[in-house]
Amino acid sequence: MNEAAPHVAVEDLLLDGRLRLEDLVDREGLDELCKSFVALFGIPVRIYSSDGGLLADASGDQHEICAYVNTLAAGRRACAGTVGAVKARDPSDTGDVVHPCFTGAQYRILALDYDGRRVGRLIVGPFLPPQVTEAPATLRAIDPGLDGDRAQALLLKMPRAKAQTVTRIAAHLKGALDLILFSGHKSFVTSKIHVASVRESYRQLEDKAARLQEAFDRLKELDHLKSNFLATVSHELRTPLTSIIGYSEMLAEGLAGEMTPDQLGFVKTIQEKGGQLLSLIMSLLDLGKLESGTLRLAARTVTVESVLNEVLSTLTPTARKKGVKLVLDLGTNIADVRGDPERLRQVFLNLVENAIKFTPPDGSITLRSRMAGDGPGEEDGLTLLAPTRSRVEIRVLDTGIGIPVRERTRVFDAFYQVDSSSTREYGGTGLGLSIVRRLVEEHGGTIAIEDNEPQGTVFVVSLPALVDAPQAS
Repeated sequence: MNEAAPHVAVEDLLLDGRLRLEDLVDREGLDELCKSFVALFGIPVRIYSSDGGLLADASGDQHEICAYVNTLAAGRRACAGTVGAVKARDPSDTGDVVHPCFTGAQYRILALDYDGRRVGRLIVGPFLPPQVTEAPATLRAIDPGLDGDRAQALLLKMPRAKAQTVTRIAAHLKGALDLILFSGHKSFVTSKIHVASVRESYRQLEDKAARLQEAFDRLKELDHLKSNFLATVSHELRTPLTSIIGYSEMLAEGLAGEMTPDQLGFVKTIQEKGGQLLSLIMSLLDLGKLESGTLRLAARTVTVESVLNEVLSTLTPTARKKGVKLVLDLGTNIADVRGDPERLRQVFLNLVENAIKFTPPDGSITLRSRMAGDGPGEEDGLTLLAPTRSRVEIRVLDTGIGIPVRERTRVFDAFYQVDSSSTREYGGTGLGLSIVRRLVEEHGGTIAIEDNEPQGTVFVVSLPALVDAPQAS
């Protein structure tokens, strides 16, 4: 995107209704997003812009029936006609249409909307509906040289999908794309408004503008990252932010000259908000690594007691400042676990920090560990003879405001918050518990929320014990 002129018009900031999908997304990142869905479900996914340009193509390997039909002259023509019709199909006002293929397969064409505008189309397919159990007449009659038995056998190897399954796939993909679009658009608008505001505020302070220009230039770099914010959050994003925090700290310390109280307040705000954004970026990095499977655990033998003691040692000053009591209740014969000690500390630091945030003064937070058995289950048939697999359970109990029962299955979703209103009392990004759950699962464990009437919350983290140990009574 071209660099904005010195005078930034309102219509430029808001894109004046000319919002285009290709302006806000990175094609490589979009391809990776689509490929992740194809890897999960085996169904091809394509994304087109509003003017028909192909932005992402995650077709995967060609289905065997399609490859076979394309070996026949009439089959090639029919396939080309079907593909052309699908590409040209308008999802209409409903935003969701089904296009049949002569093979008996189907395509779903869904509208992609953002901010009330149609910005593109999502094409899912081809896939085979569950009700198709044999080659239809339209396939058998496509070419005289078609081997009907072979065609039917290959057709039935095509991935099947119910309508509701495809709807869920499309909903998840559209949701992820919405997040990318929102982040890109927000980054673009925020950076432009900020630059315009700063230029106006410091119009008469040319002597200090030179010292601040480098920080502003770094902020403008965020504009170039708008289209792939979630897909490519990396060390390159942290670099300018770290510089902003560093320069704001130097300004606050008076290294660039004495500042007025108002200016010092502005700089401290930059420093504080920069720290919050850096924390969010680190969470996004962790989340991205966990979702892509690139996070590597430095696994070794870990003593649960040492992890919990370090967590309490770190957070005791914070809890004392709020007037909350931290208690460690270690059970007997607690086995070691196999894991990454830094990541396990991250899990319990997050849980205890959350508990402190939502626990009122004079409340208490308890970390309690014990051994538990994970039996083989009745379906294994040899319940009495099969060995019990030992697990270490760590509970984080607080006397805070608690989590409503209806919300307990959703608080682990990324970006979800129980109180999502703009005036909510408690801050946060909604990423912490999502990262905690994934880290626990990376260690082969589970996390759940137990009832704790009449108040408070109980998080239960269960990790496989390194060796079997006696269960606590």
